[in-house]
Amino acid sequence: MNAAPHIPVLLAEVMAALAPVPGSVMVDATFGAGGYTRALLDAGATVHAFDRDPDAIAAGRAWSETQGETPRLILHPRRFSEMAAALEEAGVTQVDGIAMDIGVSSMQLDQPGRGFAFSANGPLDMRMSQDGPSAADFCNEADEAEIADVIYAYAEERQSRRIARAIVAARPLTTTGELASVVRRALGYHAGQPKDPATRTFQAIRIHVNGELDELKAALAASEQLLRPGGRLAVVCFHSLEDRIVKQFLKAASGAAPATSRYMPSAAEGAPAVFEKLSKAIRAGEAETAINPRARSATLRAATRTSHRPAPGRERNEP
Repeated sequence: MNAAPHIPVLLAEVMAALAPVPGSVMVDATFGAGGYTRALLDAGATVHAFDRDPDAIAAGRAWSETQGETPRLILHPRRFSEMAAALEEAGVTQVDGIAMDIGVSSMQLDQPGRGFAFSANGPLDMRMSQDGPSAADFCNEADEAEIADVIYAYAEERQSRRIARAIVAARPLTTTGELASVVRRALGYHAGQPKDPATRTFQAIRIHVNGELDELKAALAASEQLLRPGGRLAVVCFHSLEDRIVKQFLKAASGAAPATSRYMPSAAEGAPAVFEKLSKAIRAGEAETAINPRARSATLRAATRTSHRPAPGRERNEP
């Protein structure tokens, strides 16, 4: 952890949105390589960091052991959807800020053995928590209709049925290279085309295997419970499905519009705003994208918690 293996996206903008000060209590809901956590600690905050990936937690523990008798980094090896319960168990009822960086981390993408990408061949895994059904299990056991539905819903892939049919015909699939080749053949991909069509299918299967959109929904609801009045939320997303959920959630929670997404509960009519000062979509500038290409697809949305209670139905992260 002394040299972070990736560059945290929109770091300056996230820190400006959270405005950490010495003594503040912050949550890094997606610890990863600890980029946001490091900046929060440098500002004097205490950080409760969450990650379901055992590798991230192991690296964080090695780092936190160097902090002395009163460490300001508290690691939670849990899903960020569980942060309200985890913090209650730790005796923390309110926090000053929550940062979320949604989706797969650079560390996970860069390890072929984790199976998140097809740039190098590896086992067809994709599990962030390294337990439960893998991407191979899904591809080899789900029926054709379910595979097509997942690819269409989570990648907005118009050729989802053709891809699903090809996946079923090619079973068993065990590696990322095999899956990528199946998708390319199904869609008539030729080397040199600007975008590899397998990217969308990999995104969809990864989201499904890890329940990522449900995790995001629950974490947003938890932020209503955890943030004190005046507390700040900053969420970085990397594709339109995530960003749409965050945008609609914040609009509904601010009283600006009812929640219309199938992932979000409907806002109670006339419910008071629980978030205010919603930012516009914040994106990386040319200088950052030149250094960190991953930042090109990043969108930050931020908001400030009011003193009002959440609308009924969201208080307990109910769908």
